[in-house]
Amino acid sequence: MKTIKDSVHDHIVVDGVARALLDTPEVQRLRHIKQLGTVSLVYPSANHTRFEHSLGVYHLACEALSQLGIEGRAAERVHAAAILHDVGHGPYSHNVESVIERHTGKYHEDVDDLVEQGPVGEVLREHDLEPARVSGLIGGEGQYGGLVSGELDVDRMDYLVRDAHHTGVPYGTIDSGRLVRELRFVDGELVLGEGNVQTAESLLVARALMNPTVYSHHVARIGKSMLRRGAERLIANGETTPEGLRRMDDHDLLVALRTADSTERIAGRLARRELFKRAVWSEYRDVPDDLLELSHEETVEYETAIADRAGVDPDDVILDVPAYPSMTESTTRVIVGGEIRRLEEQSPLVRTLRGVQLNQWRLGVYAPAEATDRVGHAAEAVLGLDTDGRLISDAVRGLHTTLDRFGTDAKRE
Repeated sequence: MKTIKDSVHDHIVVDGVARALLDTPEVQRLRHIKQLGTVSLVYPSANHTRFEHSLGVYHLACEALSQLGIEGRAAERVHAAAILHDVGHGPYSHNVESVIERHTGKYHEDVDDLVEQGPVGEVLREHDLEPARVSGLIGGEGQYGGLVSGELDVDRMDYLVRDAHHTGVPYGTIDSGRLVRELRFVDGELVLGEGNVQTAESLLVARALMNPTVYSHHVARIGKSMLRRGAERLIANGETTPEGLRRMDDHDLLVALRTADSTERIAGRLARRELFKRAVWSEYRDVPDDLLELSHEETVEYETAIADRAGVDPDDVILDVPAYPSMTESTTRVIVGGEIRRLEEQSPLVRTLRGVQLNQWRLGVYAPAEATDRVGHAAEAVLGLDTDGRLISDAVRGLHTTLDRFGTDAKRE
């Protein structure tokens, strides 16, 4: 048994298979992977790690299992899955996951090889647990998989509160204690008990508020895009392999970027926080449909075309098209009037938040500060964007001047 002091949940007691897994290289590696990747470029205190988060997920899983009355080997499998649920993450968490997935076909939940082999597999077998069943739980399989990866998972309950705590942004605050206490299994389905529509809605609201202020903040997205380009170049130039990238931690990736000639410039900019700026920041309604699902190759072609038209180096243009916004929490099951209902069927708030998410969506084109005007005009023409979707530095400076004048006049009054 080991007791660990946590900044969010106070004291966490780690025992059994989870205690044994804690010291495996796969879990200890998570100490060197930031939970929020490049968000620390916006919020300097957002330096918490996947290791801390994994402990938090384990803690909430223990509480959920206890109140659900689940014990024995079934509980131990969930304990193991909770501690291990993030071992598949590459460096900087989700920031380079798309690069890894494109080359390996594996997302961070695809951990069969990591769980079934090496020290982790040995620990699980020593505790009479089947590695395949544990990796299945991490992927959300089986009756108890929803506790670790699902609409009501303890993963989400921990990261919202933890990310809000470390960024200092209050919007992610949820009542995780009530959420855990109100979990029920009905006919093998994980649901929230009667009278908890608002409890479920709190997850949606927290996620909707945290997205633009933290997870999709434009500075974090720019840093992510630059990091992703560097990772792609390391693979393309044979500086590392996709599997090698997948098993790096944050420090490994930064060293690789700094020591490779092809990525030294990107590494320097990231280290000094000399980030690209927004040349375009376009709303969903202003973006042609054929731009919404571009392949990597198509994205590169557009970047090259924009650079050619703007008269800049192709390295100075990054096109960033996020995925269509999803709302996994909307399918949460809640008991209403003795019936199990999907939250989206019961809550008008879900429909409102779907619209909010779409309004928050932005296509970005990034370039060095001195090139944003040229790249903005070129991107608008090449991509066929509405003129209102372009963020041009001259217009921004004009807006600031107007606001400054307004402020001066207001003070005079």
